[in-house]
Amino acid sequence: MVIKHVELETVCGITSALPENTLPEVAFAGKSNVGKSSLINGLMNRKSLARTSAQPGKTQTINFYNINGACYYVDLPGYGYAKVPEAEKRKWGVMIEKYLHKSKQLQVVFLLIDIRHDPSSNDKQMYDWIVYQGFEPVIIATKLDKIKPSQVQKHIQAIRKGLNVKPHTKVFAYSALSKQGRDEIWAFIDEIIEQAAQG
Repeated sequence: MVIKHVELETVCGITSALPENTLPEVAFAGKSNVGKSSLINGLMNRKSLARTSAQPGKTQTINFYNINGACYYVDLPGYGYAKVPEAEKRKWGVMIEKYLHKSKQLQVVFLLIDIRHDPSSNDKQMYDWIVYQGFEPVIIATKLDKIKPSQVQKHIQAIRKGLNVKPHTKVFAYSALSKQGRDEIWAFIDEIIEQAAQG
């Protein structure tokens, strides 16, 4: 995918109505600080359009990025950050659920997991939740550069087992540093958008 034009088109808060988009949507979910903004920036070929922060829990809205006028990347609020008040967490949960349930254009949900750690209970909950809403999550194992190449397969297996994913579930490993994995993820998104266009 050659990224020619990117625009943050819609930002939805707790009380916002979801946009009635006509283009296919690709959503990204993940725990706070898992590297979601870095991945989205990497996929968009931009340094800082999605705000990255050392302070977890920064994405508190659903952000719709128009890519080439062909599709949307949808950045969902990060979950599982301990310092966020319970009431706030619940609101984010409702917001994500509403989006997964109501979006007519959502084609695929990428669930980001830190490759260094076994999935947390929040990760498992989110995986099950996405499945419950009728989607088959695609896993992106982030922070690939933090482990040795010889360890990658072992860690990916631990993620598969920890989430209890279906056998054919796709898992991409990604490094925000080297951009390793980006071309594979792009190719997958391209395929999804093509299929959506063909109806």
